[in-house]
Amino acid sequence: MESDYEKGAHAHDSPSSSPEHGGPTVVAADKLRRALSARQVQMIAIGGTIGTGLFLGTGKALATGGPASLLICYAIVGGIVFVTMLCLGEMAAFVPVAGSFCTFAGRFVDDSFGFALTWNYWFNDAVSTAADLVALQLLLQYWTDNFPWYALGLIVWVIIVLANIINVRAYGELEYWLCLLKVITIVVFIILGVAVNCGGNTSGKYIGAGNWYIGDAPFVGGIGGFASVFVTASFAYGGTESIAITAGETKDPARQLPRVVKNVFWRILLFYVLSTLLIGLNVPYNYPDLDSKETHTSPFTIVFQMAGSNVAGSFINAVILTSVVSAGNHALFAGSRLLYTLSINGHAPGAFSSLTRFQVPWLAVLFTSVISGLLFGASFIGAGQLWTWLQNIVGVSNQLSWIAIGIASLRFRAGLKAQGKEHLLPFKNWTYPWGPIIAVVLNSFLVLVQGWSCFSPSYDGVSFVSYYVELPIMVIMIVAWKLLKRTKFVRAHEMDLVTDVYTAEDKAPEKGGWTGRGRKVATWFCF
Repeated sequence: MESDYEKGAHAHDSPSSSPEHGGPTVVAADKLRRALSARQVQMIAIGGTIGTGLFLGTGKALATGGPASLLICYAIVGGIVFVTMLCLGEMAAFVPVAGSFCTFAGRFVDDSFGFALTWNYWFNDAVSTAADLVALQLLLQYWTDNFPWYALGLIVWVIIVLANIINVRAYGELEYWLCLLKVITIVVFIILGVAVNCGGNTSGKYIGAGNWYIGDAPFVGGIGGFASVFVTASFAYGGTESIAITAGETKDPARQLPRVVKNVFWRILLFYVLSTLLIGLNVPYNYPDLDSKETHTSPFTIVFQMAGSNVAGSFINAVILTSVVSAGNHALFAGSRLLYTLSINGHAPGAFSSLTRFQVPWLAVLFTSVISGLLFGASFIGAGQLWTWLQNIVGVSNQLSWIAIGIASLRFRAGLKAQGKEHLLPFKNWTYPWGPIIAVVLNSFLVLVQGWSCFSPSYDGVSFVSYYVELPIMVIMIVAWKLLKRTKFVRAHEMDLVTDVYTAEDKAPEKGGWTGRGRKVATWFCF
């Protein structure tokens, strides 16, 4: 057992007395070891919002929508994500379990809703892990073609499986250092971007806002171009919500999770909004092959080259490669924890809730990794169209989870009010009630526009089905489970606000004075 302060709930299965909750504290899913430190969780929260969507996707977004569309869309989607994360943070701090928003959908809305959402998101993580393994080989081709297609993917697959099955600390430490490289790259890019714009480039000329006034800029492609950038931005932010899945293994979750959520705003502003502003200022939208989504035409590569770097392409490709490894590592972690949650909730065989002596759901990790490995192999065995469909089927999973978070947040607050427990919240969402409503409405809009390419320039029926088939699949799963298990909509006064609960009183004691303040600052900077 860890020596750091914990509530200790996962050390036993029997209820413990907790008068504050109006009864015993029941333990169901809170049995994983809380070994992720504050610095690891903070860094993972940053890393979850930095990936290929920013490094490669911004180039295509700039080419199709122009610099104004790029900045506005990334800022708007960033705002939507921030509000959604406030809703999620409030629930995750109160019930910090590995199932996170999937568990909340079942507990606060309807068990059938939780069943469909969790299986859907688990499959999304399995496909995402496989997609990241495929991407590794494509990135490696930047340097050489003399490497077997399966070799690098297989090596990384073994590494991330070991990191996830040995100990959650191994996962956390690997993710910390992979994320740190991405963060350093963004910070260096921002500094160089300002210098390049002010004249510190190979031509020695001041750029300013000149690229906003060339050709069709600042808005390119009209409403169609704007909508396509919205789609790119929503995918770039995808996965931000999965940081809450670490809640089940975070030390002092009642204190740390609110801090993570509050800092999301500044990270979105710094790493996304400021980056897209500098990209739009320094890179013209009509730069050759900007929409190819390849390393040599990444806006980051272009800006580094403008600053005089001769190895910009190789450096950015190396960063993108590590970000793909990071994404695969996190997707396998999230998928295995969701399968564990499915088992705990009776939605999957009980064997998947088996834990090692380090309290890692080893069978869930193995099963998820095997499925990912099979999908990785299938992508190279003449199943290209199947692979495209699989990726499109789970394409709206992130947006559906954002909608579910908003709905669960509204129901969660209704339950707290009905049972008189609002005062127990370790963290309150200051945007309630309009915040969750905005999250539901705007995320529903994102789901509807994400298949914009099906209609422009001409209607493509096959693409339409592949983009939107996940919606009826979700409905079918909800209805089927509801009919099979005869589940009922959870009423506010019957809502389970006891199991696996942490309140404001469960926060670990903090050191005062300069030591305590120094620790807070160090945690913010992920040290």
